[in-house]
Amino acid sequence: MKIGPLNIPIKEDFSLKSIFGFEKTPLNIFLAVSVLAMLVMFGIGVTTYLTYGHHAYGVTRQHPWGLLIAVYIFFVVSSTGFCIVGSLGDVFGFKRFEMISKRAIFGSIVTILSGFAVIAFEIGHPVTMLIYNVLTPGLTSAIWWMGTLYGLYLTFMIIEFYFLLNNDMKKAKIFGLTGLLVGLAAHSNLGGVFGFLNARTISNGVYYPTYFILTAFITGIYLSFIVMGFRYKLNFDEKVKDLLEGLAKIQGLLIAILFFFMSWKLLTDVYGGMPNRADVVHHMIHTAPFWAEVIFAMLIPFLVILKDFGKSPRLMVFASIIGMVGVFFMRYNLVHDTQVKPLQMMKITEYQLPPEWIEYFPSATEIMISLGGLGLCIALYYVGTKAFDLDESH
Repeated sequence: MKIGPLNIPIKEDFSLKSIFGFEKTPLNIFLAVSVLAMLVMFGIGVTTYLTYGHHAYGVTRQHPWGLLIAVYIFFVVSSTGFCIVGSLGDVFGFKRFEMISKRAIFGSIVTILSGFAVIAFEIGHPVTMLIYNVLTPGLTSAIWWMGTLYGLYLTFMIIEFYFLLNNDMKKAKIFGLTGLLVGLAAHSNLGGVFGFLNARTISNGVYYPTYFILTAFITGIYLSFIVMGFRYKLNFDEKVKDLLEGLAKIQGLLIAILFFFMSWKLLTDVYGGMPNRADVVHHMIHTAPFWAEVIFAMLIPFLVILKDFGKSPRLMVFASIIGMVGVFFMRYNLVHDTQVKPLQMMKITEYQLPPEWIEYFPSATEIMISLGGLGLCIALYYVGTKAFDLDESH
């Protein structure tokens, strides 16, 4: 282990040669080519956006939030989930989870950076936003609080990771706990961005601030199975199996609670008598993305867990990959279903009534930037595994 800038421990063999000198198996080659292709798409998508602006996107005045918002939420939820899983060991002192702390905290940094990279090309003027975020704070704006809290959260995560690398567990615990609290506040505030929408009754209410934290924990456990599966190439020793079995049991409980949450949310929407809720739910349950969310994000992983209560870690890795596909649809549905019912006062022209339902499909530019964000996330994480020792230290 050698010491890099700012006294950060770096692996002795870290170099460009170590990054590109991966094991040439068919799976690794496929992943490398896929990530490279996604990074190229990111460059093409950003170039198209910089040339044509928001005209390159499929969003409209009637549907202003599109795929990039959903992907941003996907990444920041993943970051908070990683943070919660990482905190189980180094903050709350559960010994069986300490071996994943560094890996999870680094994952939280990588995913939120990827989310920022995607949302930067949705905001329009990200540099101006950063300047006026400080100069003219909007203390009554949920979106201002979201950006501010996530900035603080990223700062605390980086500091915690630094102390974890240096095995300074006392300071890592302090910054880890602070970062966790700020991250949970930021994440529940993100739910509040939807909950405060009085004009969009399908989202309005106290449901989403709590729902976001619950689904973040679920997402973090899915990602933990995936990164540990790749780290050990599905050949888990007893200590890793014990860790993953514990995570699987927690996941089973969380998914059961999520089923409970969603069921009562839908029942309240249908029978609560609130305007523009029941018809949106009826429209929503007849779409493929809704059932992709239910089946992939919840049902399949839950059945795998019930099979032997988490004693099949290899199977759980594949179930977690399926679960993350479902989590993506969960985020996309959240954004789209909020806007699928047009506002009553909206008119397209003076003599034309608004459509009954608003249609939206992402443009090629949105898809390329979104896939590029995923490629950036995987690439950053891979470089981190080559540069830093993310395994448990004694």
